[in-house]
Amino acid sequence: MDLNLPPPGVALAIGAHPDDVEFQAGGTLAKWAASGCVVHHLILTDGSKGTWKPDEDISALIEARRAEQQSAAKALGASGEVVMLGETDGELESSLALRERVAYWIRRLKPDVVLGHDPWKRYRVHPDHRHAGWLTVDGVVAARDPFFFPDHGVAHHRPEHLLLFEADAPDHLEDVSGFEAAKIAALLEHRSQFVTTMAIDDADSGEQLQAFRDRVFDRMRANGEAASVTFAEAFTHVGDL
Repeated sequence: MDLNLPPPGVALAIGAHPDDVEFQAGGTLAKWAASGCVVHHLILTDGSKGTWKPDEDISALIEARRAEQQSAAKALGASGEVVMLGETDGELESSLALRERVAYWIRRLKPDVVLGHDPWKRYRVHPDHRHAGWLTVDGVVAARDPFFFPDHGVAHHRPEHLLLFEADAPDHLEDVSGFEAAKIAALLEHRSQFVTTMAIDDADSGEQLQAFRDRVFDRMRANGEAASVTFAEAFTHVGDL
């Protein structure tokens, strides 16, 4: 199990939904941001399925999730762009048209490291996560070669590293000890998701908030055991791009 990339100058985290990046890589991004890295977010869907209320105002939810993602990025210390592609939640496809859009943003933002969902994860239920993974991997390939989408008007760009989260076979850890509070703070900016993903049905309940924090800490602590660090986030590392 490898431990820690050198802090990059620019990182781009690609998530299927608002909050995916914070759950899977929030501590890593907070650590890098503190070192001076420019951290960007590229969120592929509008988050419009993120409710269990059949009478939800979906337009209002979409706007709330956009604002929450902006606030979460700030909580991580991220100074880069937060780009929302706005695809309909639950209907994401790994199409050629969307691959072009992802490749464009990789070329424009020029990250040293790209982070995204592992598309090879077995038994993954949510289709958006599968397709987001393929769009990330395929977008990296398209962005690096000049004859893919030559009409972009932006020079091709080859990242140095790809870190896949939700990894089926993780082989890399980032020590996030000392940045666990930033990860939690960023996650708690996604207030619209308290009930659906965090089991917090009472925002004023200290007990429920602490239970959520404990679950996040427990996962990071379990990851850290493999490298004898307090807290870690796990990835598959692809370095030959």
